[in-house]
Amino acid sequence: KDLKGAMEILIEQKRQKLSTVEKLDEHMDFASQLIFAQNRGDLTAENVNQCVLEMMIAAPDTLSVTLFFMLILIAEHPTVEEKMMREIETVMGKQELQS
Repeated sequence: KDLKGAMEILIEQKRQKLSTVEKLDEHMDFASQLIFAQNRGDLTAENVNQCVLEMMIAAPDTLSVTLFFMLILIAEHPTVEEKMMREIETVMGKQELQS
């Protein structure tokens, strides 16, 4: 119940932020898309709340597993790794990579 209330507060804060930004494209993310879907009538407030809650709880778990398998696959396919590195170098040039 407390978590649900906290999600409602966060969603309302996001909704307020979206209503005041000058350039919407800089603030578009999955939560924003959910809010706009609710505004169009595609989702209910409960749907939005549940999706955001699931993102908050599940995302770190699924992300870590996905990254783990991605790194294993890259390690097992050196030609793919080489292509990825060439693309990074093409995009970044002489810039230093940052996390």
